[in-house]
Amino acid sequence: METLSNWKNVTLDSLSSMGKNIGAALPKIVGAIAILILGWLIIKIVLFILSKILKLAKMDALSERINEMDLLGNGKFKIDIIKITLGFVKWLLLLVFFIVAADILDWGIISTEIGNLLRYLPRLFTALVLFTIGLYLGSVVKNAIKKLFESFEFGGGKIISGLMFYVIVIFMSITALNQAGVDTTIITNNITLILGSFLLAFALGLGLGSREIVTDLLRSFYTRKNYAVGDKIAIGGDEGTIAAIENNSLTLVTKTGKFVIPIKDVVSQKVEIKS
Repeated sequence: METLSNWKNVTLDSLSSMGKNIGAALPKIVGAIAILILGWLIIKIVLFILSKILKLAKMDALSERINEMDLLGNGKFKIDIIKITLGFVKWLLLLVFFIVAADILDWGIISTEIGNLLRYLPRLFTALVLFTIGLYLGSVVKNAIKKLFESFEFGGGKIISGLMFYVIVIFMSITALNQAGVDTTIITNNITLILGSFLLAFALGLGLGSREIVTDLLRSFYTRKNYAVGDKIAIGGDEGTIAAIENNSLTLVTKTGKFVIPIKDVVSQKVEIKS
């Protein structure tokens, strides 16, 4: 009987202690749930207002302009600034309310770790901005180089513009990783060595291979200075009217037909201007 009485007392004490603990924790649980529900409502309101503000600021038009630039060269990849901004704000506010709920429940470790994550988010956001700027800058330089080569009627513009695009994106990506707190010393050293060797070889090849192109450009400058479209000239036994002066050739219309004369022949031969 004494043993049963002891078991009874232990059971009652245990249940009583459990009830006290539940009673003490229940308000905290209710408070945490209430904070999360209130936070969910606040987040909905904030996101609704922010979406209206972003639409009034024409952020959707900016997204369309960025997508038209085709930054990654893949039409399937679309950037929506409004969705990205709303998603960032949503998770930022969620983490804030999770910290409050964790503090109410006395979950110090969880609130501390979430707080550390919140302090890291600005660095991560800055890194993403730097990467996006790198994509935009690389795209601008790529298009500018491509148009420059097309205006001079040079070949290889697509290759060189693509190369410059990836060079800019790589360096901006390394900068973004440094901003995010990633050690990029080994990556930077290897890329610098490889890129330096490649650019040196490319510069030598371009310099040696473009001598004739540069010479023709100088010759065409000299030709345009001395002759004009519509002039009647005699060159190498042919007489006719200049129809066009290109970077590496001159088009001459004679009685027998139209001739394309290399610009170097125009400069090196004796030319008689008829009118």
